[in-house]
Amino acid sequence: MTFEQQFKDLMINENMNRIQQKIMVMSNKGGVGKSTIAANIAHELSNQGYKTGILDIDLHGPSQGEIFNISNLKLKINQEKKIIPFQIKENLKLVTIAGIIENEQQALIWRGPMKINVIKQFLTDVLWEDLDYLIIDAPPGTGDEPLTIVQLIPNLNGIVLVTTPHDLAILDSKKAITFANKLNINILGIVENMSYFQCPHCLEKTNLFKKKTNNDFFQKSGIEILGSLPFDSNLLDCLLPTSFTNQVIKEITQKLIKKQKKNE
Repeated sequence: MTFEQQFKDLMINENMNRIQQKIMVMSNKGGVGKSTIAANIAHELSNQGYKTGILDIDLHGPSQGEIFNISNLKLKINQEKKIIPFQIKENLKLVTIAGIIENEQQALIWRGPMKINVIKQFLTDVLWEDLDYLIIDAPPGTGDEPLTIVQLIPNLNGIVLVTTPHDLAILDSKKAITFANKLNINILGIVENMSYFQCPHCLEKTNLFKKKTNNDFFQKSGIEILGSLPFDSNLLDCLLPTSFTNQVIKEITQKLIKKQKKNE
């Protein structure tokens, strides 16, 4: 290991040690609402008074800038060449590649080494300061980005998996579980998104996907289902879900807080 690599590792450790809880939100399939869930969990943590950051490492398809309506803004750098996160609201900060690229239509045609270097920079050169929680929004799959996070943050507190009830999404979730088990990373739980549609008039629930019973598999694996969310188009719009969906988000977030306090 070169001196430069050792220095980078020390900087990462120093920066990450100022953050109490580091949680990565991931899925092994796109389109399941992973970024939306990550944003809502971070938003709720900040509402409860926790100093929270969101690190968007979905380099090819960043969503957090659009979710928080800052996609037209650029990240600033101070005199010490440190990146200053976007201050979304009190207790909530955000860093995303969308704050660096020229425009939201720009495609990043990068191989692994380039992506790894950018993630290293996000971990070393961002002025996160003291945070209670850092929510890391990873891209779908088990490739360079989530693997880099696991390898660079030795005290990562755990992973939240997001899925839908669709058979293919569940199958991919099982692959993500294998990823976590092989790397000895704690799985904090699973969030089942778009589980059903609830009629706003009669409140009848209709399953959106042909569902199989997967609870037994998750329970045998020792993984808790943190919550099942209905399809709610407002969940994608400025973090203003319906009151029922918002209650489920609060319950999911509270379970994560209890898990972290139990492990302290």
